[in-house]
Amino acid sequence: MTSGGGAAVRTAAGVTENGRVRYGILGTTQALRDDGTTLSVGGARLRALLTVLALRPGRTVPVGLLVDEVWDGEPPADAAGALQALVGRLRRAIGHEAVASAENGYRLAATPEAVDLFRFERLAGEGARALASGDPARALGLLDEALALWRGPALADLPDRHTEAARWTARRLDARRDRLAAALRLGRAAEVLPELTALCGEHPLDEPLQALRLGALRDAGRTAQALAAYDEVRTLLADRLGTGPGAELTALYTELLRQERPRAATPAPAAPGNLRARLTSFVGRERELEALRGDLARGRLVTLLGPGGAGKTRLSQEVADTVDPGTWPDGIWLAELAPVDDPEAVPEAVLAALGARETVLSGAGSGEFRAAERASGDERAAGESVARLTEYCSRRRMLLLLDNCEHVIEAAAALADHLLARCPGLTVLATSREPLGVPGEAVRPVDPLPDPTALRLLAERGAAARPGFRVDADEATAAAAAEICRRLDGLPLAIELAAARLRMLTPQQIADRLDDRFRLLTSGSRTVLPRQQTLRAVVDWSWELLDDDERVTLRRLSVFAGGCTLEAAEAVCADGTGGAGDAARLLGSLVDKSLVVAAPAEDGQMRYRLLETVGEYAAERLEESGERDAVVHRHLVFFRELARTTDPLLRGSGQLAAVRLLQREYENLRTALRHAVAARDEQEALCMVLSLSWYWQIRNLRGDALHWADAAAALGPDPFALPVEPAPSLHERCTDAPPPMRQELLEEARRQVGLVQLVSMDHAMDEWTNEESMARLRAIVATYRAGQPQTCRSPASLWFYAVMLTGGVADLRHLLDETVRGSREFGYEWELAAALQMRANVLANRPDWAGEAHTDADESLAIFTRLGDEWGMAEALSSRGEANEKQGSYARAAEDYQAAIRSAERLGALAQVSVLRIRYASVLTELGRGAEGEAIMREVLGDERQTGHEARPAARLFMAMWLGRDGRTDEAREQFTLLHEEFKSETMAVFEGFVLGGLAWLDNLDGEYARGLERSRRALKGMRDPLTQMVAPQMAVINLVILAWSLAGLGGPERSADAARLLGAGRTHLPEGHFMNAMERENFARAEALVRDGLGDAAYEAAYAEGGGLSLEEAAALADAESVPGS
Repeated sequence: MTSGGGAAVRTAAGVTENGRVRYGILGTTQALRDDGTTLSVGGARLRALLTVLALRPGRTVPVGLLVDEVWDGEPPADAAGALQALVGRLRRAIGHEAVASAENGYRLAATPEAVDLFRFERLAGEGARALASGDPARALGLLDEALALWRGPALADLPDRHTEAARWTARRLDARRDRLAAALRLGRAAEVLPELTALCGEHPLDEPLQALRLGALRDAGRTAQALAAYDEVRTLLADRLGTGPGAELTALYTELLRQERPRAATPAPAAPGNLRARLTSFVGRERELEALRGDLARGRLVTLLGPGGAGKTRLSQEVADTVDPGTWPDGIWLAELAPVDDPEAVPEAVLAALGARETVLSGAGSGEFRAAERASGDERAAGESVARLTEYCSRRRMLLLLDNCEHVIEAAAALADHLLARCPGLTVLATSREPLGVPGEAVRPVDPLPDPTALRLLAERGAAARPGFRVDADEATAAAAAEICRRLDGLPLAIELAAARLRMLTPQQIADRLDDRFRLLTSGSRTVLPRQQTLRAVVDWSWELLDDDERVTLRRLSVFAGGCTLEAAEAVCADGTGGAGDAARLLGSLVDKSLVVAAPAEDGQMRYRLLETVGEYAAERLEESGERDAVVHRHLVFFRELARTTDPLLRGSGQLAAVRLLQREYENLRTALRHAVAARDEQEALCMVLSLSWYWQIRNLRGDALHWADAAAALGPDPFALPVEPAPSLHERCTDAPPPMRQELLEEARRQVGLVQLVSMDHAMDEWTNEESMARLRAIVATYRAGQPQTCRSPASLWFYAVMLTGGVADLRHLLDETVRGSREFGYEWELAAALQMRANVLANRPDWAGEAHTDADESLAIFTRLGDEWGMAEALSSRGEANEKQGSYARAAEDYQAAIRSAERLGALAQVSVLRIRYASVLTELGRGAEGEAIMREVLGDERQTGHEARPAARLFMAMWLGRDGRTDEAREQFTLLHEEFKSETMAVFEGFVLGGLAWLDNLDGEYARGLERSRRALKGMRDPLTQMVAPQMAVINLVILAWSLAGLGGPERSADAARLLGAGRTHLPEGHFMNAMERENFARAEALVRDGLGDAAYEAAYAEGGGLSLEEAAALADAESVPGS
């Protein structure tokens, strides 16, 4: 397997994938990509570091200040090293180039505009200036946008946040004051009174805020309440501060007594129109409002397009309210088409909304009227209405809101087209779930609310339903609120329905019940249309507008997880009648009707998905239809074939594209696996597991590999049950063709899935060392033989591990040689490169074979490079690096590891990168760059999300060795202890040898020689273990030297003489060609110096020479004969 990696290597892939990053510190600290998706910034200290840097974007923050603020005045022992490791973790989370190193500090490579706190400051300042200059509409938009950035308490992740956070909290209150003042100037007193009252309750001594409340009460016609409120404030100020109201409150009180308002506040005469005042606040959508104002200034027909419950109606009315009244002097008129059942009645409904039934026909509408006279019945009535509408609108400059056009789409489109052609002063703003399709139409999608705005909406509506409710009340509430908004797709109506449930349920209870959302969300306003009172009714309305073919397609789309491509939709949703082309047409129609979301994927192709609410509804409909099993099977077949045909592409130049394809479709692939297992379709499950096994290996998805291999294996007989039959040689892969498999391929597939189970068990090797498991491993070994076609290929090549675990290490060289020979003979080029790399990896552990390892690694690298296989190149470079390392060529080893890291990073193989970086870090400690190596090791250990099962034990081992050499034995002991706890394996001698020997070494460094002696003797017990001799043939000698050091430290002539003998034995049995690393050299030198001091040079040389004639067993027996003081 591979090893380790480099601090000097830039994580370019992370930067490329993340693009430009935005930062949020108004609430829990977060980093977001441009598309709004969050980057994982796990851990309180990591978020604290990002907060400190984000408070000073683009500026260098000194190391001392960073340490002080992140660790809140209690820095660790090696503060600079700990900070360096923390910075490394942050770079891996948000991109290496996002955090720049500078002299004596670090800098967040971002502008203030990239940080929500500074964006808030800018927007709030612009809003205040707009208010001061007499533009309350613009001020309101800016301040709404500014306040929407707040997701919770400012600087929530800064340990000592109080002083800095208090300043920004006060600035937020200023912005809220300004926003409320702007709303009052726009005549929205009734709308803002609830918020003003709540704010005044929180800040009772804030006179400007109290003045706004009194003004709002006055403007709402509640003068008596305003006077009573003034008395309350006056009493409060006297009791608390011993003073009276200020000039602003006093002047307002005088005005209230006179019951007259200042001339400046006298509203202008209301413009004509029929828009009603809204009873709830409007949350967010600042950018959409700005864009819509531009659309209406440039064009005469704009359609707001979106799914049911997205807030199209409310947005249309809000934008109409914010436009300069002089734009449409003849008014803004709302025609609600939702109650209209008959398309012929659309013109009459619009005419009624305009109050224009009595229009006299004389001009533009007379031609239509004469045409209507020639018709009959309903057509005549409709024609008359069109004529009157044309006559009425042709002489006016007005804005007509056509609301909810989707169920009468053709009639609404025809009317809009007719009127716009004949009425030059008319502008139409329509809302619909599909476009009108009229020339000149500008379509403006209304997307679900982004997370911060959705949370704010839940907070406001939740507080109305349950006074005192706050989404940031505690961590549990914040997490549940975020889950509610996410799972409800940010749809305003669904969030409002959820908020209403807060009267009886906690946020967590609501979140837990969203799997049954249609029964849960049923408490809408009684005054809205029935189709808006429950979540089911909203989706029912859209469903009823579909034709039969569209309904079939929509319900079939519910089987996809994580979206799908057009090709997948065609394969799964089409049936024998219309074919794939018809499926594409229907998919396009559903996109137009806002039931399917279409967005480009990273490969440039469009991807289609259902909002979660629509998907749940469609799944119910699919179940009702009785065709679920057939559709699920088509989904399984499509994604089985995708996995099967993509698997070969993972070995060569198409590797990266294949990995990305499987990543994009991974949720669908897992869903297909669930379908296969649920249907007990063994062959489908086996085929999918084998097709995905190499992808799981590359991506280090061992948990998934084990889970699905277990599930597939449970569907058939045990292929390794006794008595085992030798496997026949098979050139054909089990996945070369789709199921069904012929019998011998089926049996081979079962065996190979069993091998996937074996190697996916991480470090839990104790599970394989009881007698039952050992019998199974021996059965696996007996099933195959070296050099068979299938054992040259993955996953059958994995039987190699069964050979190792059963102690067949003596045959390992032969096994590897046969695999290389077979791969050459069969013409398996990729497999040859893999076999050479594996052999190089094993040979590198033997100093006398290191030269051969170098040759194998070079050939493997040449083949992988020719094939363009980044994973293979990284593995071959790692094997060559290990060979260089074992020969003491540390600089060359470092170069190989760095090159390997670059290959693995290009592929995005994060676990492989972690292992490589650890190997690179260990080499740095040999090159005199220990602090740099330590920083890398700490970074890898701190990044639990990306560190695989191989990297962590290696990181802890190498970290402990470096810390011990650096004199920090307590920290080193902690690493060994963690290594033992996390990766304990009492039955693996090589593991025990490393841990016990390492602890004995630390005991000697601390002068605890008796304890060191006891531990080093236990470490020697497994010196003849075959796996130990293969992986670390020098371990017995290392532990002999540590034991000799312990004896010499205890003192006394006999112990010193035995110590000299053990050193002589150790030198004799050191593997031929072994290059001692720094720790080994230091240990030998310390032990030798102690023995010489105790014996003198002559006696030392004699005992040393005597020890050179001892076998390892005789040396171990000599050590066992020594008593431990105090025992």
